[in-house]
Order: sequence, then C-alpha cells, then structure tokens
Amino acid sequence: MRQSKVIIFLGPPGAGKGTQAERLAAEQNLLKISTGDILRDHVSRQTELGQRVKPILDAGQLVPDEILIALIRDKLSTLERIRVIFDGFPRTRRQAEELDVLLEELGAKVDAVPTLEVPEEELIARIVERGKISGRSDDTEATARERQAVYRADTAPLIDYYSARSLVRRVDGVGSMDEVYGRILEAID
Repeated sequence: MRQSKVIIFLGPPGAGKGTQAERLAAEQNLLKISTGDILRDHVSRQTELGQRVKPILDAGQLVPDEILIALIRDKLSTLERIRVIFDGFPRTRRQAEELDVLLEELGAKVDAVPTLEVPEEELIARIVERGKISGRSDDTEATARERQAVYRADTAPLIDYYSARSLVRRVDGVGSMDEVYGRILEAID
C-alpha cells in the first residue's frame, strides 16, 4: 500500500461532493478535509476566525487564500501519512499551486480529481432544500446562485489545471447516491 493518497473532489456547490467524499473516506481509510466544515465550525463556536469569515460565507464569497492555505498547512502537518480527500479545497489556481508545493514538501502528490457534474438548476434546488433541512443560514437561493457564479469564475478553471496532468475524472453527479458513488469508484480506480 502506498504511503500517501490524495484525492481532490471538484464540482459546483450542491453537486454532492461532501456526501460522496465522506463515504469514500470511510471506505478507503482516508481523512476527509473540508475547509467549509472547518470554517462553519469556527463560525458556530464564534471564534475570532469565525467572526471574520461569517460575513464572507453568508454572502457566498470565497474566504481569502491565505486563511485557507494556513488551515490546510496546519491540518496536513499533523498527519503521519497523507491519506486525504479534499472537499472544497482548492478553489483557486493559487490554492492548487500552494497545495502542490505543500504536498511535495510532505512527500505526497495528487492522485485523482473526480469532478461531479450536475445541471445548475438542479444544484440550486439541492442547496435550497439542504438549507431547509440543515438550517444552514448560507443555503438560500440568492446565495446559491452567487456561489455558482463564483465557482464558474474561480474554481472551474482548476479542471483545466488538473486536466493538464491527466488527473481529472469527470463523473455524472445526477442519480441516486449509490449510483453516483459507483461512478466515482470507477473513475478513480
């Protein structure tokens, strides 16, 4: 078994990255790292960082690279072996480049980048429904539409970045959770 394994889930907000990443992490003994989960935890605990990022998250904007890179560096530096799934990171080319440098320092590299593809109107509906169920204050239709626009502008270009290294695995994100999960497994094997 290889010492390290690094998988990066890409796809627009609402595509199901978090759900699928959690299942894959559990089944393949990987640590799921979600910058969104880390940041929402800080918001709920009302830490200094949480108070700083809450207005950014509520507006559907991206948290500055410096904050996220520092969070990831801190998290990875505590691990004995780098066996992780990133959900929601990187979101910009700069973050991807910084992650590459950090992984190289730690003797690891990105193995695969499954990219979940879902039509935008379905994404909006999923996010609004998730907001009703979970009570997440940032899951409104307006915020969901803003997040889609931010994704197209800032994160979608990462598909080209990782495609240039033959790491992207396009996955149809429409269907039951099991169907999509099966497609992910096929894509990363």
